[in-house]
Amino acid sequence: MTDDLTDGATQPAPIVRHTWRPAMLWLFAGLAVFAYAFDQLTKLWVTSTMTEGERIPVLPPLLHWYYIRNSGAAFSIGENVTWIFTIIMAGVSVAILFQLRRLGSAWWALSLGLLFGGALGNLTDRLFREPSFAMGHVVDFIQLPNFAIFNIADSAVVSGVVIICLLTLRGIGLDGSRQVAQSKQGSNSKPVKGDSEEAASE
Repeated sequence: MTDDLTDGATQPAPIVRHTWRPAMLWLFAGLAVFAYAFDQLTKLWVTSTMTEGERIPVLPPLLHWYYIRNSGAAFSIGENVTWIFTIIMAGVSVAILFQLRRLGSAWWALSLGLLFGGALGNLTDRLFREPSFAMGHVVDFIQLPNFAIFNIADSAVVSGVVIICLLTLRGIGLDGSRQVAQSKQGSNSKPVKGDSEEAASE
């Protein structure tokens, strides 16, 4: 009877969910700690072994270490408005923590872990480095040809954002659900297994 009523009508896309929340939280925490620690350790190494403005060839002409202090955002964008980026990074960090209760995807855990660890790494510089609290300049040292000088935290943030964009384009939700495309002629096809399968069978 149900098949007769829905035959020929557009079917709502079935949802596939994965419920591995504890494992996802550990993955998120591990990536966040790794990104943060890697960023802070490399900055500590730079500030203790190099002088500001010093440039060291690593793989010339492709890669140099070039120690500068950046008052702007990632990749030296928006200098002279340091306090705005301090607020933004703090807000992003808090927003990520609020979203963790819905986390159910390994890829989302990866992206949010990188984003959180990177944001926290640069936020630490903003809060505790010179010239003053919440106005600190971020340590940058990675220089590529024809590109802005950046650091590990910048790389983690951008990598996390890129992964989030790809997940969004593929329709993968933060909780691990995925909307599966289904054509009008596919009303007789079997739904993809997921949490909604029992409700559909009833």
